Amino acid sequence: MTYTTEFRPTVLSNPYLSSNIADAVTATTAQFKQLSIDDQLAVLWYAYTEMGRSITPAAPGAARLQFAEGILAQIKAMSYDEQLQVMRDLASNANTPLCRSYGVLSVNTKLAFWYQLAEMMVQGTVVPMPAGYQLSAPGQAVLESIKQLDMGQQITVLRNTVVNMGVDPLAD
Repeated sequence: MTYTTEFRPTVLSNPYLSSNIADAVTATTAQFKQLSIDDQLAVLWYAYTEMGRSITPAAPGAARLQFAEGILAQIKAMSYDEQLQVMRDLASNANTPLCRSYGVLSVNTKLAFWYQLAEMMVQGTVVPMPAGYQLSAPGQAVLESIKQLDMGQQITVLRNTVVNMGVDPLAD
């Protein structure tokens, strides 16, 4: 058997399959962006806590979380109300110092940042999800869409959701 650098897996060489994969990721990402800010945060929370054990191992290993540790430390030092406001500010692209600091992080570091934030929520060092919180029907639909994707697609959707959060001060 001859090996070349021209080899392409069947999925990538089959336009129907690759189109369906891209469509599922694109559609799920678009649905996520249509959610309210609080539902976006809730979907991230559920995605990381329900599926996080299979999704996130790739993120922290690939990311340079030390670049986000300062932001995480600042959030950890805040009151629960302030912590929730920072998360809302990040998701709504508010132009604040923390959102600008977040904005310069790499995509993988942003993904790892939200993973770490979810871990801190579980530990109680960051504002936890309210007891008895019920995700809206649209939020639940997005979460179910994410669950139906394979692990690579799930990571892509999560990356797509967190990459444009915050404010990139270099974009101006």
